[in-house]
Amino acid sequence: MEQGWDPDVKKFLLKVLNSISLVLLWMLVCATLGIYYKLGHTSGNPILYPIIFYAFMTLTLFFIIRHLIKLWNK
Repeated sequence: MEQGWDPDVKKFLLKVLNSISLVLLWMLVCATLGIYYKLGHTSGNPILYPIIFYAFMTLTLFFIIRHLIKLWNK
C-alpha cells in the first residue's frame, strides 16, 4: 500500500495554498505602499500619486484574478 497523500489531494491543496499566498502578498504590498508610503492618501501629496496608485492596484488585481481563474480551471 502506498504511503502519503493522494496526488489529487496534494495538487488541490497546493492550488489553495498558492492562491491564498498570492492574494495575501498582493494585499501586503498594496497596504504597505498605501499606508507606509502614503500613496493612498491625498493629504500633502499631489492628486496624481493616489490616482496612479489606485490604477496600479486595480490593474494588478485584474491580472491576479485572471491568473487565479486560469489556475482553477485546469
